[in-house]
Amino acid sequence: MSAASVVPVPLEVLSSNTSLQSGQTATRFHLSLNVSNIDRIASFLQLVLGVAPAKQRTDYAKFELDSPPLVLSLEQNPPQESGSLNHLGFRFFNLAELQNAQQRIESAGIPVKREEGVECCYAKQTKFWVHDPDHRLWEFYVLDGDLEHRGGGQTLEQMVGDSAACQVASAMHRPVVWEHRMGTEFSLPSVISDQIRLRGTFNVPMSDADVARTLSECFQNLKPGGQIELHMLTCEQPLTCAVELPGPAAAVKHVPVRVDLLQKLAGAGFTDCRLTTFRSKACFMLADQPLRETKIVATRPNKTGRSESVVLVYRGPFAEVRDDLGHLWRRGVALACSVNRWEELKAAGFESSFTVIPETPDVSACGV
Repeated sequence: MSAASVVPVPLEVLSSNTSLQSGQTATRFHLSLNVSNIDRIASFLQLVLGVAPAKQRTDYAKFELDSPPLVLSLEQNPPQESGSLNHLGFRFFNLAELQNAQQRIESAGIPVKREEGVECCYAKQTKFWVHDPDHRLWEFYVLDGDLEHRGGGQTLEQMVGDSAACQVASAMHRPVVWEHRMGTEFSLPSVISDQIRLRGTFNVPMSDADVARTLSECFQNLKPGGQIELHMLTCEQPLTCAVELPGPAAAVKHVPVRVDLLQKLAGAGFTDCRLTTFRSKACFMLADQPLRETKIVATRPNKTGRSESVVLVYRGPFAEVRDDLGHLWRRGVALACSVNRWEELKAAGFESSFTVIPETPDVSACGV
């Protein structure tokens, strides 16, 4: 598409309350944000925007709105400090639209800060502010009129509190995510991490002992409940030839056996290992071996919570399954496990596969 074929639409048109005809294409404002957690931010934005994501993956999400015309994408890349972004927001056509948005957001349980007739940015505005889970500031406003002077408005400190206290609170809640990429120096941070990402770390030649040591060091650097994420090419059986791949993959000089890597993760103490990316089609074939893109997520067990037990019955669909801690769950058979383990199973999405048996049985209508 040539530059001449793109017709800009004035902001006044985009902010008007004129309905677009069915099928009409409007210029959309696109905004891409780095976020610490796709699911958490996407859930927040679904409440704020009132629409579900048009697309959502483990490392990407996209919202598409007709009113206002907007394409908002989220990239799994935690913000570094405060970044270059000041704030984001929307300008509404009238007070009724602003009030409707405020009522919807407040009804979703999100606190807002309302300002009436504030003078700032050479304009008089009525607005409200919200903060997302990454502490970004979102502004929702209507323009009451223009001013010849800038206006005092409210400072950021007045809106969110003392700046020093705000920085401390932000640091306390900001997840610590450390990432290593293939070919760079491996040096874990001095602080405890919430998440560690290894990008191609094991696609360079490394002994079994070095792999085990690397995973053990990552385990020690993670907080209880923290996650490790491995992203790399893996194979089914040990390769007997040199690894020579085309294009950008030429940097790959070693491809680990996937099952061996999963065993080493378990040996380092990680639990709830999951293949979050693993497709039937291979990226490459080498010596008749399929090389597949593989993303593995595993968790350092949470040892700091309650130690009492809970009785669970595995509901199926399999006759029996064994988890990473060695528990053998047989369908229909009650088994006791720690409350921490039950929380981990729920966090991994297995809550619907189990029934909790209370110490004192409850009686209810069974429908038979």
